Amino acid sequence: MSPSSFETAIHAIDKAHAHDPTKVQIEGKDEPYELYYSRKMSDYLEKCDPQARETLRLAIRAQHLRRWEVPRDSYPMNKTGYHLWRTYLKKRQAELATQICLDSGYSEEDAHRVGALIKKENLKQDAETQTLEDVACLVFLDDQFEEFEKGHDEAKIINILKKTWGKMSQRGHELALEISMSERARDLVSKALAG
Repeated sequence: MSPSSFETAIHAIDKAHAHDPTKVQIEGKDEPYELYYSRKMSDYLEKCDPQARETLRLAIRAQHLRRWEVPRDSYPMNKTGYHLWRTYLKKRQAELATQICLDSGYSEEDAHRVGALIKKENLKQDAETQTLEDVACLVFLDDQFEEFEKGHDEAKIINILKKTWGKMSQRGHELALEISMSERARDLVSKALAG
């Protein structure tokens, strides 16, 4: 039995993620960070929307596709540079994922839908784009927040948490409040939500 278009695309996405030179320790083994991240994204999608369509599942899995190839410091290290970097990455990652979908047998319409989701087009008006944003925020809070907050002052962290919370849906909020966090992280979240 030959693999489905979905299985072929997931395999191609994961194969690309496997080239990430940044490694994390998972159960005593080194794993490419973006492969770990994409699987965590897929796990959170299951919590947010277990009935998600294939196009959303693919967009979730490909959100950071080959991101390490465009390091943050390749753009000015200021707010404008950050936004330019993020905008370029979304466009690039969408193009790469669209091509993987086409190569895997998806229609032009479905392949471009995956790209549109990765670019987060129509956020707040498109339920699937909102789900992708929820998932990205949940993975940040669950997997990256505690390490991230160590490098910034409290006021900046609270501001970032407020912005993160503002991007999320009610379902995203519910799942975020279920995340196990350190006392310090939970305190920062409480302060952000109170203010």
